[in-house]
Amino acid sequence: MIPDEEQSLALHAKYGSSERVVTHCLTVTAVSRTLADAFLVHGHALDKRAVLAGALLHDIGRSRTQTVEHGYIGAKILEEEGIDKVVVEIVKRHVGAGISNEEATSLGFPKGDYIPHTLEEKVVCFSDKMVSSDTVRPFEEEVKRFIKKGHDTQRLLALKKSLQDDLGEDPEKVTLARESQ
Repeated sequence: MIPDEEQSLALHAKYGSSERVVTHCLTVTAVSRTLADAFLVHGHALDKRAVLAGALLHDIGRSRTQTVEHGYIGAKILEEEGIDKVVVEIVKRHVGAGISNEEATSLGFPKGDYIPHTLEEKVVCFSDKMVSSDTVRPFEEEVKRFIKKGHDTQRLLALKKSLQDDLGEDPEKVTLARESQ
């Protein structure tokens, strides 16, 4: 099942997500909707329902932990709820700009690939990076945050470039243009 907004919000309530997390997820959903619409207008095949559900549920794991594990834990919650695998993978792969198998192993995660590969996964991951709390901000702010935390920015920048190459325009500009309307 791919949950709609009402069903997704009910899952947040069931698992005790904070108002702050839900508000953040709603903002990421708005950004994801903008990008999904842009990809659809440009003729790309994209499951918009999965993108919106994935965006709205991407941080449900924060009801259990505030660590990097929240993506993996959120995916487990959604699997147990019978949520469609496409949405589960979006949630699992949204953290940072993805987590490699080697990084996952060092973090104690089950063996697996936690890097966004599908267009749906990339849209939600990128949208999350465009949002701080409930505010849409320039992508460069996330790059600076990665640097400050000592994270490698290569995968983050590659995520944006991949979306830009597929879309034929800068996904950040598409997002910020919509926000200024």
